Amino acid sequence: MTTEASAVSEADTEGKQTASPTEPEPENKQSPDPEEGESSAPKAQEQASEPGRVEAATSPEEEQLKPRTRTSAGKGLSKLFSNFLKRRSQCSELENFEVEKAKEDQADKEEKSEKVEEKQEEVKIKAPIADPEPELKRSRISSLHQTSAQTAVQSLFITPYKEGKESKGEKKSKTEAKKPAKDKITEDAKASKSRQKTMQCKVTLLDDALFECELDKHAKGQELFSKVCDHLNLLEKDYFGLTHWESPSSKTWIDPAKELRKQATGGKYEFTFNVRFYPPDPAQLTEDLTRYCLCLQLRKDIMSGVLPCSFVTLSLLGSYTVQSELGEYDPETHGEDYVKDLNLAPGQTKELEEKVMELHRTYRSMSPAQADMLYLENAKKLAMYGVDLHQAKDLEGVDITLGVCSSGLMVYKDKLRINRFPWPKVLKISYKRSSFFIKIRASEVQ
Repeated sequence: MTTEASAVSEADTEGKQTASPTEPEPENKQSPDPEEGESSAPKAQEQASEPGRVEAATSPEEEQLKPRTRTSAGKGLSKLFSNFLKRRSQCSELENFEVEKAKEDQADKEEKSEKVEEKQEEVKIKAPIADPEPELKRSRISSLHQTSAQTAVQSLFITPYKEGKESKGEKKSKTEAKKPAKDKITEDAKASKSRQKTMQCKVTLLDDALFECELDKHAKGQELFSKVCDHLNLLEKDYFGLTHWESPSSKTWIDPAKELRKQATGGKYEFTFNVRFYPPDPAQLTEDLTRYCLCLQLRKDIMSGVLPCSFVTLSLLGSYTVQSELGEYDPETHGEDYVKDLNLAPGQTKELEEKVMELHRTYRSMSPAQADMLYLENAKKLAMYGVDLHQAKDLEGVDITLGVCSSGLMVYKDKLRINRFPWPKVLKISYKRSSFFIKIRASEVQ
């Protein structure tokens, strides 16, 4: 009996020793942290080393049924494996997305190419080209065959040589060839800009000569007037001015302090040079050129009918004009009808020309300047000398003509003077729109 009990005890001790190293932990115990695991390992060793402790024996079937606990090392491997699987799935998704995108792009390209081909076919259908005549076809085909044969022969014997880069000399020549074209374009642009900034002015002088000059777009009337006076070498400028004709019967005087473009209507910078102030005593003028210009203006006034004259006055003034223009009478040079080419009167007759030649033949040793002086001395005695006429209406609405001259204001009706207002009697001149008011000093009689 002792032997059997000892054998049983030995078997039990061997089973315990074999089961102790592979014994799993109970289910209720939580997996400890790595730090706790490290601290618990020596405790387990101490417990195993204690001689008094003996664990309960378990069968192998029970050990299989018991759940296995996961250690910290197993958990780390599972995490790494899961992360690897996730990344692999993401990469596969990206690859699938790129493949699908490439397929879509190819499909879009194919659709676009199909649309382009359909459009080309439609254009071909819409605009058919007539087939050439048979003779033309043959000639073209033969020419193509000839050119192809020539190129084939040339390719057999001649090897073409192509330069990869142009030489510096060729580049310079090309740049130099392009430069003149650019220079021309810049010059044209500058010329157009200068034209826009400037204006071309034309001035008709008293002897019907045309004076042209170019001024700035914002130039004032004084600049043009000074240029005309410099062209004529005229010093006594106060008697003259520039006019712009709005119509053949109405004119406006150019204000020297304002811009020309604001005073010239219609964008036409065409003006005339005229006498603005007629001197009451022309003998006070210092220069012969000023007197000559005044004579030219009076001749224009006579020809236009502004300065009416009698037959005797016309013949006398005409004789002085011939003396100033042609000099003394010479039968060898002048001939018989030497006056017919001169404009002396609006209705020039043969009788007037004969009277003018008769008076002209009597003049001896008379210079052109003396003839101009005598012309002005006789012209200043005329009633309409230096009178600037303006059409107007009186309070009753009757048509009248208002004349302005150096002596005062004149009122004319049917070419007859009906009233006169000398400047010393005029106190004030005012206007409201198109109505003008004149305030006159009352005399002792009135």
